[in-house]
Amino acid sequence: MHEKRWSLLLLIPFLMAAFVWTLHINDARDTRLRIGATYMTMNNPFYSVIDEELRLMIESRGDILLTRDPALSQERQNEQIRDLLHENVDLLVVNPVNFIEVTPVLEEAQAAGVPVVVVDSQVSDPSLARCTIVSDNYDAGVLCARHLQRTRDSGRIILLEHPDAQSAADRIAGFCDTLAGDRNYEIIGSADCAGQLELAMPVLTELLEAGLHPDIVMALNDPSAMGAMAALEDYDMLESVSVYGVDGAPEAKSMIAEGVMTATVAQSPIRIGQIAAQSVYQILSGEPCQKEIIVPVELLTFENIGDAALDGWQ
Repeated sequence: MHEKRWSLLLLIPFLMAAFVWTLHINDARDTRLRIGATYMTMNNPFYSVIDEELRLMIESRGDILLTRDPALSQERQNEQIRDLLHENVDLLVVNPVNFIEVTPVLEEAQAAGVPVVVVDSQVSDPSLARCTIVSDNYDAGVLCARHLQRTRDSGRIILLEHPDAQSAADRIAGFCDTLAGDRNYEIIGSADCAGQLELAMPVLTELLEAGLHPDIVMALNDPSAMGAMAALEDYDMLESVSVYGVDGAPEAKSMIAEGVMTATVAQSPIRIGQIAAQSVYQILSGEPCQKEIIVPVELLTFENIGDAALDGWQ
C-alpha cells in the first residue's frame, strides 16, 4: 500500500510538468494571429501568387492564414467572410467579386472590429477598408491605347470586360478614355467574360459569328486575352488582330515573345502580396498604415519582352 502511494507521489512532479506544458502550448496557440483571405477566384494564378506571398510572411511569424475561394460568386464570398468572422479572425484580406455587393458584409466586419485590407480592386465605400492595394489599373488601359495608336492608324475594337470588378472597369475606362474623340478607332462590340479564359472564348466566338470583324481585342486581363486568341485562331484571324491583355502572366509573355499576342501590361502580384502582408502587420500592431497604395504597371511588347523573365511573375 505504501509502495503504491510512494509511486503516485513520484508521478506528481511529472504530471504537474505535463500540465504546465499543456497550458504553455495552449497559450502559444491562443496568441497566434488569424488572418482570413478571400479572392474573387483562385482559378486565376494571379491571386494564387498574391496569396503565396501573403502566406509566406504570415506563417513565417507563426500566425495562421485562412484562404477561401468564392469562385466568382459574391453570395458565396459574403458567406465565407461571415464564416471567417465567426472563426474570430483578427483581420480580413478581401478581393471582392463585386465591389458594390460586398458592402453589407464589410459593414459587419467593421461592426465586429475586424479591419479589412482590400487587394487588386476597390470597394464602393472606401471607409470600410483600412488599406486598399491596387495596381494602377486606369494607367494599364491608357498604356494599351497609346501603344495601339502608335502601331495602328485605325481599327475596329472589341472589348472583353468584367464590370463587376472595379479594377477591370478602370482598365477598360483608361483604354476607352484615351481613344475617345479619335475617329480612327471604333468600338464595335463588347462582352462580359468575368476575366475567365473559358468564358472569353465563347463570348468572342458569339460576336464573330454575329458578323463582327475586329482589328483589335482589348481584354481586361491575360486569361481573357488567351480565350480571345483561341477564338480568333479558330476563325483564322489571329495573325491580323492585335490582342491586348493586362497581368504580365508567364503565358502571355511567352505569347508576346513568339509574336502571337500584341502586348500585356504587367502587374506585380508578388509586390501586391508583399505590401498586403506588411500592411496587415502594421494595422494589427497599431502602426500607421497608408490608406491607398497604387502599384505602378509596365507595358510589355515584342520590343521589350526580352528584358522580362518569361517563366515567372513580376
